[in-house]
Amino acid sequence: MKDKEIKKLITKEARRQRSAVNLIASENYVSDDVREALGSVFTNKYAEGYPGKRYYGGNVVVDEVERLAQGRALKLFKLSPKKWSVNVQPYSGSPANMAVYYALLNPGDKIMGLSLPFGGHLTHGWKVSFSSRFYTAVQYAVGQDGFIDYAEVRKLARKEKPKIIVTGATAYSRIFDFKKFRKIADEVGAYLLADISHTAGLTAGGVYPSPFPYADVVTTTTHKTLRGPRAAIIFVNCQSKIAQKNNIDIARAIDRAVFPALQGGPHINTIAAIAVALKEASTPAFESYTKQIVKNARALALELKKLGWRIVSGGTDTHLFLVDTRARGISGKEASDRLEQAGIIVNKNTIPYDTRSPTDPSGIRIGTAAVSTRGMKERDMKKIAKRIHDVLIKK
Repeated sequence: MKDKEIKKLITKEARRQRSAVNLIASENYVSDDVREALGSVFTNKYAEGYPGKRYYGGNVVVDEVERLAQGRALKLFKLSPKKWSVNVQPYSGSPANMAVYYALLNPGDKIMGLSLPFGGHLTHGWKVSFSSRFYTAVQYAVGQDGFIDYAEVRKLARKEKPKIIVTGATAYSRIFDFKKFRKIADEVGAYLLADISHTAGLTAGGVYPSPFPYADVVTTTTHKTLRGPRAAIIFVNCQSKIAQKNNIDIARAIDRAVFPALQGGPHINTIAAIAVALKEASTPAFESYTKQIVKNARALALELKKLGWRIVSGGTDTHLFLVDTRARGISGKEASDRLEQAGIIVNKNTIPYDTRSPTDPSGIRIGTAAVSTRGMKERDMKKIAKRIHDVLIKK
């Protein structure tokens, strides 16, 4: 690289990533093959439209790439192309969710999702997001035990009658009961959107339940447990009963929302990298990897619990969990800062019923996808837990 300043910063960041223990739940390490596709000649190509229906010439090979990615996405999650459509063009998770809302709702229509302070995502209706500004948002929470109370969710849905119910989270460590959410959605005539951005890789690996038998639409990022580039995928149930009732061609509506409504030309280099990641995720090695992710998360949570730290909901079924640091007299920001100085990277995070500011909350979020990629096992989690404990209590 001729740009010495950028080369120096790339080298510096590579060194930081190698030396740090990365416990950021939404980060991972991609393979060399994914990075090669991401930096390939497809970076040069503009391709507005969809395979066979482009607005630019020279897209014969591009169409092959996009169709390959679509096919691999369906195959990975064992979906029939007769029932499911897939869009691999969204730039990231937030634009993917925006496209779903744009396609299925009118401004002011009601969406219902898990509240951000209780583990949800900004785009599930939180007050500072477009999802709250352009739509009417109602939010469900978790109980004092850290678990979703489905009776309360049903009660709220029956009262508010949302047009879309969203499942999925950024900081909820337990399993979503998609069957119960489907039943609630059917009671009130709502679409069920499953945002599995954090758990897609776990579902692909068979260690987390699949939303596909129940959801009308499934969105996911591709860079967390799926271990791909930073992008997103939208899966659409073409046989959605609620869509048929509303006389909507749901797949076409969402495709048109992605392009031309919300995006321009897709990033074909990223789609090529998605295809690589999807192939990698279809291997026995990836299945073993996802099992290790959950084993590591449970082991790390258990060790911290033994050392006196309160784990929200008492443990985890996924790759992540929340630690209540305030219970030990340390704010989430202080804990995150101290750990980073010691080479352990986490993020400060609100916990359920937090009374502190999101900029300096009462907890931290910990995830094990990245350290599992580096080959760490349960014995390593015991060492990490001890190190976290020692750093935070200043031993």
